[in-house]
Amino acid sequence: MKPSAEAAAGQSLNPGVAATPSMAGSRPGIQTLSPQDSSFDVQAFERALERQMPTRWIGWRLRLLVGVALLGCLGLFGLVRHLAATPHLDGRWQTGPQGLPVLLDSADPALAPRAGRSAVALRAAGQPTLPLGAYSLFRSARWRVDDAAEMLAHQQQISRLLAADEVLLSFEGGGTAALQPAPRGWRGLGLVFWLLSCLALALYLLGAAVLLSRPHLRNLMYLVMTWCQSGNLLLMAAESSQGMGMPAGWATLDLWSRQGFDVATASAAVVAFALAKPRLSLAPMMITLAAGAVFAWLLLAGSGQLDRHWLLSQGLVIALGGAACVVLTRAYHVDRDPYLAVLRRLSLTALGTLTLVTLAMLATAAAPDAVQGVAGMAATVWTLFFASLLLLVPFLSRARLALREFALLAGISTVATSFDLLFVALFSLGPFASLTLAMFLAFGVYAGARHWILNKTVGQGVLSTERTFAQLYRAAREVQAHPQRQQALLAELLRDLFDPLETVLVLRPLRDARVAGGGSALFVPLPASGDGAAAGQTLVLRSARRGQRIFTVEDARLAERVVEQLRNAVAHDLAVERGRQEERERIAQDLHDDIGARLLTLMYKVQDPDLEDYLRHTLQDLKTLTRGLAAGEHRLSHAAGEWKADIQQRLTAAGIALDWEFGCDEDIVLGVVQWSALTRILRELVSNALHHAQAQRVAVSLALAQGTLSLRVADDGCGQSPQDWSHGLGLGGVRKRVRLLGGRVAWQARPEGGVVCDVVLPGLAVAA
Repeated sequence: MKPSAEAAAGQSLNPGVAATPSMAGSRPGIQTLSPQDSSFDVQAFERALERQMPTRWIGWRLRLLVGVALLGCLGLFGLVRHLAATPHLDGRWQTGPQGLPVLLDSADPALAPRAGRSAVALRAAGQPTLPLGAYSLFRSARWRVDDAAEMLAHQQQISRLLAADEVLLSFEGGGTAALQPAPRGWRGLGLVFWLLSCLALALYLLGAAVLLSRPHLRNLMYLVMTWCQSGNLLLMAAESSQGMGMPAGWATLDLWSRQGFDVATASAAVVAFALAKPRLSLAPMMITLAAGAVFAWLLLAGSGQLDRHWLLSQGLVIALGGAACVVLTRAYHVDRDPYLAVLRRLSLTALGTLTLVTLAMLATAAAPDAVQGVAGMAATVWTLFFASLLLLVPFLSRARLALREFALLAGISTVATSFDLLFVALFSLGPFASLTLAMFLAFGVYAGARHWILNKTVGQGVLSTERTFAQLYRAAREVQAHPQRQQALLAELLRDLFDPLETVLVLRPLRDARVAGGGSALFVPLPASGDGAAAGQTLVLRSARRGQRIFTVEDARLAERVVEQLRNAVAHDLAVERGRQEERERIAQDLHDDIGARLLTLMYKVQDPDLEDYLRHTLQDLKTLTRGLAAGEHRLSHAAGEWKADIQQRLTAAGIALDWEFGCDEDIVLGVVQWSALTRILRELVSNALHHAQAQRVAVSLALAQGTLSLRVADDGCGQSPQDWSHGLGLGGVRKRVRLLGGRVAWQARPEGGVVCDVVLPGLAVAA
């Protein structure tokens, strides 16, 4: 059952989407689907992308919803008017230790002086006296185990007596009050009545809205469930009204209606869950079982023995609840839809608490009336708990925190009350001890259940902030280096965040991230790639945490933030790099225009040929430096060509031969830092051979293989024992720059004479 307007999109993302081989493994892959790909329901996808309520709501659907709302309001008004006109004995009553109704206070002048006394009998002219007891205040026979018939008869007698013009109410210890039963009026309904009535009306309207938003049989079953529980809430609201006395026949109507509502609700749940996956093999059998259960209850109700077979009716409801859980479990195994997983957990919780309440009612069937009053409270709280679950189902992916907390508190209150009753009945504990122990256990259950609901069901089970930031930073670096991989890197990051079963790239536009299919899928718009690809692609993630939980609105917001932060990080890096490039160009221009001009003027004025030659080489070095600063990036092959030309010119001027060797398996792009460091390393090593070694030949070998750059500079000079050298600024600078690039350097003597220097820079291609 997916009672949401986006259910179609959730269905289209089920196994109808063909998965790539990588999807079957531990890491799902990405499949790109074009609009013509028949394996993806594009129309359902586009319907799910609609931002606002469909325009068809303006037509007959809206008119019908307004009509249903008016009927509901009229029905509630009729119930209020009927209850307000019912004669009653004014006052607040409570069951005393002996089971007698105790008057707490009353606005009736004839009753007010007798506050705190127990009423023992009620009589009217021409009618037999009715002894009062616990049945006088217990208005609902729905949860009475073995004395429902007696309670129905007792309530019917009270209604007949209060129909008289005057009644006599006798109190314990003597004394009789002559009373005129007056209509309850609107004020006599009490605050609880209005709160429960509003909740019932909200549940009633929600069921109608879900069905009208997407009419199909599953949502019709949801309508049946909500309307039945809405009826339960209205009956409970009527029973909470103040005073003694209810309309004639109300207790019988309550018993039949509430049992029927519960059986119909459980049967509708079985049918709805069986229809969740049409290809489910046991669906026909379960639907037949649900129909048979309803028919069996109708036969039992028609026999007139419904008040004597409470356990049979209650067992029928529990059995149907168990069948619903079985259907959900089987449907989840057929298709690991997280929405079904969440519904299964909620159904198991509701079934477990219902079973616990039933056991508590059975255990306290022979207990004092005051204990049975607490048992009735447990049943009432369970009904509120189940109604809150029904309210929560359509909004699971929208993360209504207040509604979730209300459902949790109602469920835990049910557990606490049931534990209290069981401790009293089974272990004969006192009221204080049993209540303390029950509250202790209930709070433990609440802590675990809250963590389970918030994390495993709709929780925040995503990566930590630190890890998310680290992966986001890494993705930004890779996007900056490889803009064409932006969408792939972003998809990988989102997979790490949510661990979905499938990821599908759809060629359809989307303005913002959103949840579809009742939380089964998350649509995330992707920014345009840096390779010139057009925008308008959407990444679809299906079944978060490998089908264990649903996507929520918080997940959609997180995905939007991740996309936005990645875009901002890349834009920031580009802006910073652009600023650096502009600054380098400015420095290069200043060096060229200022220092270069001064050196050129000085070269023309100098008379010494050696000094002139030195200045000429200095100008050449300055030209190389400024060109490198202005370029920003350098292909390794282009840089090698410039290095060779520079070294060749310097060695030729000194009469030294050059042996040059270069090779690479990948022509990588060097950044300014890498290019500058390698340029200075080469220049310093060649300068050592030129000025100190008195060499006749210098051999330079430069090779890039599998990401590692190897540089060797060898000479045939007079250098010996490099391990004994004192490393000044020159050789110290070489070591420093090699460490900056993450490499290592070593000098050693050649057997044939001279020195060879080996520089190894592993991972240079990755860094570049």
